[in-house]
Amino acid sequence: MKALVCEAPGRLALHERPAPVPGPGEALLRIRRVGVCGTDYHIFQGNQPYLAYPRVMGHEIGAEIVSAPAGSRFAPRDPVLVMPYLSCGACIACRQRRTNCCTRLSVLGVHQDGAMAELLAVPERFLLPCEGISAEQAAMVEFLAIGAHAVRRAGALADRRVLVVGAGPIGIAVMLFAMIHGGIVTAFDLRGDRLEFCADVLGVAATVALGAGDEAALQRLTEGDCYDVVFDATGSARAMERGFGFVAHGGSYVLVSIVAGEIRFSDPEFHKRETTLLSSRNATEADFAEVFRAIRAGLVPTSRLATHSAPLEEAAEAFAHWLRPESAVIKAMIEI
Repeated sequence: MKALVCEAPGRLALHERPAPVPGPGEALLRIRRVGVCGTDYHIFQGNQPYLAYPRVMGHEIGAEIVSAPAGSRFAPRDPVLVMPYLSCGACIACRQRRTNCCTRLSVLGVHQDGAMAELLAVPERFLLPCEGISAEQAAMVEFLAIGAHAVRRAGALADRRVLVVGAGPIGIAVMLFAMIHGGIVTAFDLRGDRLEFCADVLGVAATVALGAGDEAALQRLTEGDCYDVVFDATGSARAMERGFGFVAHGGSYVLVSIVAGEIRFSDPEFHKRETTLLSSRNATEADFAEVFRAIRAGLVPTSRLATHSAPLEEAAEAFAHWLRPESAVIKAMIEI
């Protein structure tokens, strides 16, 4: 079996490995598509806080069944989606159906080897049927579900002013579902090409480029009130700290991205505004279900999101190219 292994920061190589042998309750999958996530780029660059090398990356997965346990609801060749957050089912979070923040969570491609390989064995309970959508669409559901979960964390958004800081794939997912839920969305990013995408493809209400005069522009768009809800999807501690200042009095701040370290904010300003501060981690089965509905309803421009692809054999070389801003990647796919 071929597998793409991140041997160390900056080192990707195709290895031959033994085919996985499914354990009790596990299905064997043939991987068809794997989306490349910001987490994968962080692993490649050496700044992902929850990982040990070497690692087979990949947690955005479109696959089909090779074999399933006796009595399974799945049969060979059934198309499936993998929920990559392998939760224990017994801890305090799981008992509250918040499996996304399980105390013993193991994420495919991060804590254990993932899907950038020809075959993968996964407990059947983490599989969802995905008839009616393509393998490429299935490989987009996970990152879209992160956006859907963040929006659900924020509460009602109808007619509220929403700022999304960071217009990468996760930020784009947040924008999509914020708009589906009626939010009036401004995209805020350094890259002009990403802002053009948000305006032309997503149809956000406004875009603001990071740089001189950006705070004044944000103030003008909100008539000096700032934003009812701010989402950070940057992965930058500096940006996360700055984002507190964009939240309106009585507003909410949702940290979707994560950094390896601490962030700080002004406590007097935080209290003066009575800011609601929320983290948003991963997604739940309910969020996956919402994304399925949105894709099937034609509310997600999946054909425009998938901008780049490469076969598994060429992915190591492609990875470094996809990291460059000039490549203009939104979502890259590995074809297997």
